[in-house]
Amino acid sequence: MIDIRILREYPEKVRDNLQKRNMNDFPLDELLSLDRKRRELLTANQKLKAERNTISLEISQKKRQGSDTSGLIAQMKIASDQISSNDHETQVVEKDFLSLLSRVPNFIDSEVPIGKDDSANREFRRWGNTPLAPHTLDHIDIANIFDLIDMERAAKTSGARFYFLKRDLARLNYGLISFALDFLREKGFTAIQPPYMLNRNAIAGAVILSDFQDVIYKIENEDLFLIGTAEHAIAAMHMDEIFSSENLPLRYAGISPCFRKEAGAHGRDTKGIFRVHQFEKVEQFIFCEPEKSEEEHRMLLSNSEEFMRRLGIPHRIMLLSSGDMGKVPSKTFDIEGWIPSQGKYRELVSCSNCRDFQARSLSIKYRQKAHEESIFLHTLNSTLVATERTLVALLENCYRPAEKRVEIPEVLRSYMNGQSEIRSVDSGTTV
Repeated sequence: MIDIRILREYPEKVRDNLQKRNMNDFPLDELLSLDRKRRELLTANQKLKAERNTISLEISQKKRQGSDTSGLIAQMKIASDQISSNDHETQVVEKDFLSLLSRVPNFIDSEVPIGKDDSANREFRRWGNTPLAPHTLDHIDIANIFDLIDMERAAKTSGARFYFLKRDLARLNYGLISFALDFLREKGFTAIQPPYMLNRNAIAGAVILSDFQDVIYKIENEDLFLIGTAEHAIAAMHMDEIFSSENLPLRYAGISPCFRKEAGAHGRDTKGIFRVHQFEKVEQFIFCEPEKSEEEHRMLLSNSEEFMRRLGIPHRIMLLSSGDMGKVPSKTFDIEGWIPSQGKYRELVSCSNCRDFQARSLSIKYRQKAHEESIFLHTLNSTLVATERTLVALLENCYRPAEKRVEIPEVLRSYMNGQSEIRSVDSGTTV
């Protein structure tokens, strides 16, 4: 949530940000009108309550003097009725105001390129060799050779965009998770396995819920949603808390499954496990002081880039444009891995600085000193590894067609009992 004082004092700054985010249809004037009406009602009630208190004192005095109080009592009833009416109207206006305010996006960073879509994204750097066509097989073709994925039976049990991982690919999936947790532990991150369901207050503080409801699964007849990422759970973990600056930054490594409806993704990546309803992810999350958030953001990006390099996945880093990034972050970098069968880079990592947007919604603050006023801290998040997408990149980049094998990256072999490659089931080297 943005600072309400900016909305009131600098509405044109909010309007400019909406334009840069291609949200010209947002009803900003209505939001400003609701805010004015809300404040007018509150001010009117303060005056009416003061008037009622004055009348009450006069009634007490008149009664002590034995004078007639019927006129004053009638006046007090009129004031009380008006207060009650204003209270009801205030509740309605407040609800509408907060509903609209919660949809206002975060202010974009000055470094973010302005544009309507991903065509305006800015490339920062590339790493690794990307031959145009080392082979013509995609990850499902490769998986079928080694009996590693079963999409047909998953469709039978669960529907489209589900899968069974099998044999060495299931082991490799958990090898990725274990490597990621060890990697972040060495970087000083605290491992967190969060609840896999969140209530409305928690998730609405981490995301713009009106936008996110088409993405996440709601538990029927419960105030619970399945998490789309560990980020949301960790963000809400400290809601309504105040930290000492001495305890910051807090750096967490969240491990969880992620559940996504993938609504609106019809026709995209329908084959295979790149875009699915359920996947695992190790997420980096940081709470820090505002002046440290840019430094922490670069550190998160560096961690994710190092992880990709150690896996040997060719990739590029993109700074997302105002029209391609989410509404909660102020700035987002994506790391896109090379997918040989598609001949292009695809998103594997999203790395964002949300500044005080989430902390303001969740009321998470800190103090420099015990006697000082508390202020909102900054939150940052980054994928370290989304394992199913990363498995796609590994299968395609590590497939060796001449030898009919998939080479296992060296950093993962210790998590595979020293196994260096995946071969066909007949060879006896898989389980």
